Amino acid sequence: MIRRTALRTLTTVAVTAALALPLTQGAQAVTRVGTAPAPAAVPATINADDGNPFRWMELDGLRADFRFMCPAGHCVGFWSLVLTDDIARQRFEGGKFFVYAPASGEFSFFLDTDIAVRTVDHPDQVRLADTEFLRSHPRVEVRYGDPDDPGRARVVASATTLM
Repeated sequence: MIRRTALRTLTTVAVTAALALPLTQGAQAVTRVGTAPAPAAVPATINADDGNPFRWMELDGLRADFRFMCPAGHCVGFWSLVLTDDIARQRFEGGKFFVYAPASGEFSFFLDTDIAVRTVDHPDQVRLADTEFLRSHPRVEVRYGDPDDPGRARVVASATTLM
C-alpha cells in the first residue's frame, strides 16, 4: 500500500509538471519579449474551465478549485477538490481529516502547499489533487476522525465518479 501511495504521489507530480511545461515556456517567452507580467495577470491567461477533471463527478460537500502554485518561481496551474464553505465553517475537534475509498479501504493524500500529506488538521487544509485515485475508485470520502479506525470516522464530504 505504501508503494502504491508513493506511485500515486509521483504520478501526480509528473502530471503537474507536464501540464505546467507549456505554461512556464509561455511565461519565459513573454519575459524575453517584454517586461515580466504581473503575478495577477498570469491566471487571466488560462481558461480554467477547459480542464476541470472533476466536471463528471458528483460532489457532496466538495467543490472544484483551480489554483496556482509557484515553486521556485515557476507557476503551475492545477485543479483540486476543497471543502465547500458551509462544511469548512463547521466545528471539528478531536480528529484529523483524511481521504478514504470505502469500497477498497485505501487512503489517498491531501496537497498541503506543495507537499502530499495523509492527514490534515483544519478544514481549510483539505485539498485533494490525486485525480488518479479519484478516477480509480467509484466513491471517495473525506472523513474526520481517527485514520487508524476509518469505519468510526465521520463522513464530511464525498466525490462519486459518474459512469
